[in-house]
Amino acid sequence: MSSLLKVDNEIKTKVDAFRERITGEAEDLVATFFPKKLLELDHFLKDPILNINELKEIHSEINLTVPDPILLTNSHDGLEPQNTKKRKLEDGAGDDHSQAGTKVFVMPGGMMKSNNKLVDLIEKVKPEIRTLIEKCNTVKMWVQLLIPRIEDGNNFGVSIQEETVAELRTVEGEAASYLDQISRYYITRAKLVSKIAKYPHVEDYRRTVTEIDEKEYISLKIIVSELRNQYVTLHDMILKNIEKIKRPRSSNAETLY
Repeated sequence: MSSLLKVDNEIKTKVDAFRERITGEAEDLVATFFPKKLLELDHFLKDPILNINELKEIHSEINLTVPDPILLTNSHDGLEPQNTKKRKLEDGAGDDHSQAGTKVFVMPGGMMKSNNKLVDLIEKVKPEIRTLIEKCNTVKMWVQLLIPRIEDGNNFGVSIQEETVAELRTVEGEAASYLDQISRYYITRAKLVSKIAKYPHVEDYRRTVTEIDEKEYISLKIIVSELRNQYVTLHDMILKNIEKIKRPRSSNAETLY
């Protein structure tokens, strides 16, 4: 085998040391870290911050007052009817469905704050998501390094290794989607608050912000629950198949021939 591909001994030594380090870290993760983390998350799910019965407690006040209405007519705005029509066409306001809204140059109360209660909760959940992604990546690399060379027959253990890798990759992807979900919440809420600033007299925009906040709170609790469940599933799956994962091909097959 060595005659087919020449590998520098120094590099080979470093690669072997890397494999040993990954093996040690992954085995410790499965045996110790995963069960500890699932218990921590299970305890976190019982925290009062995730068990608010009245969702009104997480609402954030939107300090944007409704301005007094200003009525303008053609006889008072100093514009001729023909010039008014021309201006509307140039501004793209000639469409019957468009509404000009209120021009917003600066917020009256300064910067419009986020929902601090949800921001605090998000800052607690995000590190847990990142941790799951990183640990899954380490365990996935460990299992991949245990996969033997491709041969005909006796591949049942290899199929178990591949199923384990697929499950770890799925968990990684789902955890990454949780981060995307949080980003979408901020973007959606920002757009709605901008709408409120432009159309402060429309109550539905204000109600939609509270609905978005409530939805995000429920989603965050579900995310924590899913993180716990994923630790449970991975720990259970790997422990049940640890023999085939570490020794995918049985040595008894060699004695049959």
